[in-house]
Formats: sequence, C-alpha cells, structure tokens
Amino acid sequence: MSLLENLNSILSELDVEIETGTFSNKAPDQYLVLVPIISNYELYADNKPQVDIEEIRISIYSKGNYLSLKRSIEKKLINGDITITDRRYNGYEKDTGYHHFTIDVAKDYEVEEE
Repeated sequence: MSLLENLNSILSELDVEIETGTFSNKAPDQYLVLVPIISNYELYADNKPQVDIEEIRISIYSKGNYLSLKRSIEKKLINGDITITDRRYNGYEKDTGYHHFTIDVAKDYEVEEE
C-alpha cells in the first residue's frame, strides 16, 4: 500500500471531503487536498534500493476554525505510524475565505524484490 492509499484510508474516517492534487468539485466549508511531494529510494552500497520513502502534503482548507480537524488528523497520523515532518499555517486567503494549514508527512516502505 502506498502512502497516498494509506492516508485516504485513515482520513476517510473523518467527516471531510478529500481529493488528490486539487479540489475539483464545489468546495465545502472544510476539505482536504493530498499532494504527493516526494518518492525517493534510499541508496545502498550495492545500488539496489531497499526502502522507498514517500512524502505527502495534507492541505487543510477551512472557512472556520480548523484546529479540531487538525488535531484529529494528527492523532490519526500518529496512531497510523505515519511520521509528521512539518506543520504550518499558510495564512488566510482573502479571495476564497479559507484558512490554509498544511501537514507534511512521510513513511518508509520496504522495496519488494521480484
């Protein structure tokens, strides 16, 4: 299972719409956008990767108070053994009326040999 699949599974338990890359429907008052940012192999002496490191940015958009949703997401991530690498308030978007907060996450996956 990839990190994107894992996040969709974990976060689907929340009462919030989730999309990948961009939100294409009419935006509700709160929603999440998952953006893959890195997929990288760790290098080893034999040049064969053994670990795939995936990172995704979770963007929280909210027209109201986003803190409860942020805490719920963080709790689910920690309980799901997903590493939180950064949390950041990106500001209030005057043109849309949304607060924008991001949580960057990472997870290591063993590379399966064929």
